Amino acid sequence: MGVFDRLPPMDHLRSEKMCFVQLIIPAESARVAVTYLGELGLLQFKDLNEDKSPFQRIFVNQVKRCAEMSRKLRFLSDHINKAGVRSSVRPALEPDIDLEELEARLGEHEHELLEMNTNSDKLQQTYNELLEFKLVLTKAGGILASSHNHAASAERELDENIYDREVDEGNAYLLEQGVHQGSSGNSGVRFVSGIILKSKALAFERMLFRATRGNMLFNQAPAGEPVTDPISGEEVEKTVFVVLFSGEQAKTKILKICDSFGASCYPVPEEMIKQRQIFNEVSARLSDLEVTLDAGIQHRNKALESVGSQLWRWTIMVKKEKAVYDTLNMLNFDVTKKCLVGEGWCPIFAKSQIKDCLQRATLHSNSQVGIIFHEMDTTESPPTYFRTDKFTNAFQEIVDAYGVARYQEANPAVYSVVTFPFLFAVMFGDWGHGICLLLGALVLVLREKKLSSQKLGSFMEMAFGGRYVILLMAIFSIYCGLIYNEFFSVPFHIFGKSAYECREKSCSDAHTAGLIKVRDPYPFGVDPSWYGSRSELPFLNSLKMKMSILMGVAQMNLGIMLSYFDARFHGNALDIRYQFIPQMIFLNSLFGYLALLILIKWCTGSQADLYHVMIYMFLDPAGDLGENQLFWGQKELQILLLLLALVAVPWMLFPKPFILKKLHKERFQGHTYRFLGTSEMDPDSEPDSARARHDDFNFSEVFVHQMIHSIEFVLGAVSNTASYLRLWALSLAHSELSTVFYEKLLLLAFGYNSVILKAAGLIVFAFATAFILLMMESLSAFLHALRLHWVEFMNKFYHGDGYKFKPFSFALLADDED
Repeated sequence: MGVFDRLPPMDHLRSEKMCFVQLIIPAESARVAVTYLGELGLLQFKDLNEDKSPFQRIFVNQVKRCAEMSRKLRFLSDHINKAGVRSSVRPALEPDIDLEELEARLGEHEHELLEMNTNSDKLQQTYNELLEFKLVLTKAGGILASSHNHAASAERELDENIYDREVDEGNAYLLEQGVHQGSSGNSGVRFVSGIILKSKALAFERMLFRATRGNMLFNQAPAGEPVTDPISGEEVEKTVFVVLFSGEQAKTKILKICDSFGASCYPVPEEMIKQRQIFNEVSARLSDLEVTLDAGIQHRNKALESVGSQLWRWTIMVKKEKAVYDTLNMLNFDVTKKCLVGEGWCPIFAKSQIKDCLQRATLHSNSQVGIIFHEMDTTESPPTYFRTDKFTNAFQEIVDAYGVARYQEANPAVYSVVTFPFLFAVMFGDWGHGICLLLGALVLVLREKKLSSQKLGSFMEMAFGGRYVILLMAIFSIYCGLIYNEFFSVPFHIFGKSAYECREKSCSDAHTAGLIKVRDPYPFGVDPSWYGSRSELPFLNSLKMKMSILMGVAQMNLGIMLSYFDARFHGNALDIRYQFIPQMIFLNSLFGYLALLILIKWCTGSQADLYHVMIYMFLDPAGDLGENQLFWGQKELQILLLLLALVAVPWMLFPKPFILKKLHKERFQGHTYRFLGTSEMDPDSEPDSARARHDDFNFSEVFVHQMIHSIEFVLGAVSNTASYLRLWALSLAHSELSTVFYEKLLLLAFGYNSVILKAAGLIVFAFATAFILLMMESLSAFLHALRLHWVEFMNKFYHGDGYKFKPFSFALLADDED
């Protein structure tokens, strides 16, 4: 192990070293100090008032004020968006204002806007009512005019004795009285005119007929176009009606029915001259109201525009103030000393920066007492903090989606930067598809400044967040596509001529006739002559399957090696001796040996059956290998490896629990197990030791846990190796699906002489490539690569039961935070 001791430390692969600190802040400088710490963003406060509700904390009134100001800002923002007012790109520079002045100004703006909205609503309601009145005047005037003409013709028929007066005494009598309404007084025919929803007109007419027992005439005319309802403000279909009746009692009933049906009644004079006069007056008032409404809208838009230029700055200011008081509510208030006591975590490298912030806060608050900042000992596990940039952040998020690393645990994201896009590319290998993916990634990367300031949809936001992951996946896909020699499933002679030619010179089709090797192997990647030949599928199947096993064994070995570095970093010699060593022996005795056989077979060109070798290694270890022998001493090596694998299982299972039990007995001689782990009985225990945090030592629990871990590793070594065969399966599926689209869509369409069929085939091929191969297949390969990292790779060393470092930072405030 001396080689590993000479290696440089792996600090950049582990989370930042953290320390638990305490702050004692005078009351007069508390707000300024927390504000400066929020701007720095490197201190995570611990809530010391968990037992108190939000309404029992010290600064609850300040939080309520900030919440009320946030509500007013949202109210103003909603009206700005509703009005479609665009604030200037460069907001007007105004002097900084304090919270009290901002609160007063927001109250004034809200009151002014509410008053303008109330006046505007009243004017709009009046305008809509006048529009209805104008419509009723037009439609009802026509109805009354037709009634007059009908009544006049009826009088002429009566004077000439064309029909008997006793035939009908209903409608004719009403029409006759309607002509003389002005002079007949209370005994004449009257009418009520108005407007009602079209959907209620039929029920309205029936109710009037029943209420008046048929002693009325109901005339209606459709409005012709949607009418804005004065009450709801919505555009609805309405109908103008005129009800002719006789008697005061009938009028009372009709008006009540109109009110219950929501009908609006408007007075329409019978004389045409008065109708025209009122029509002109209504039109004039409508013109005046239009001018007034436009002026009011312009005034409101100017007010909203002036607010909108400062809205973003005010919103950030209120969010910061609310975050400051929320943080102050997490601190303890010492009444006797008039100071606030806070505790939290910070990276060790940030201690000097935090001290500088606290000194500036003391000076700017004119406090006579300085802020005390010192480290404290604690048994709590520190949070995990990785410093990432825009390139590594997406890979870290992929790992954190599985589980946040323990404090100072090896970070899989460092290795995933290479292994994740490479395993994706093994399944998605096609340099034509890789170029398409690369173009999309370059668009996201080159326009990242513009896109980062825009509000994107859920899918685009996810793609933009992982733009560098997509970029690496595209680059590796091009690399693997060149190895597979596939460009939209078509092979190319990129790196020279094929190593094979036809057996005879008269051969015209190299895919059907026999081929012979005439020159050195193809320099890079798969020889293009394999594609289309009879041996294409068996050759590619064997190649990709064996390559998947090699990659799986290599990555699983990397995971076990990282478990060694973790154990060595934390000084846990038991895990090195009784987990790392037997795990390496077991995995490589079986599947490492299989990988070795694959490499030897490739190098020697042997025809040995590796399935037969691996199966009979267990069934008949001492049997004769015959044609399946790849090297001298293979049988003896297989017996040795099988014995080592059998020894490794109890090596993992038994020693560690019994050694732990012995260590605890030696450390706590004369004490029962229930005192183990306490600080009084174990003053020399290390604070970072996991055993120091347990109240007792339960041998059966430790033994069962070790047994589960050992069985899981043994069975997982088999299942995880088989799981890497998905690299072979998905790569083959992607290649075959691409071939089907190329041959059955593009080549089939170009086999016809019709330009329309060729264009249709090209369009269908493009859509199939874009939506099925580039979207669905890439998503499938992404998910399978994710599973290989989460399950097959990270379970060898990664616990993932930590928690993130979430400092109090203004930069991390969510946009939608209240």
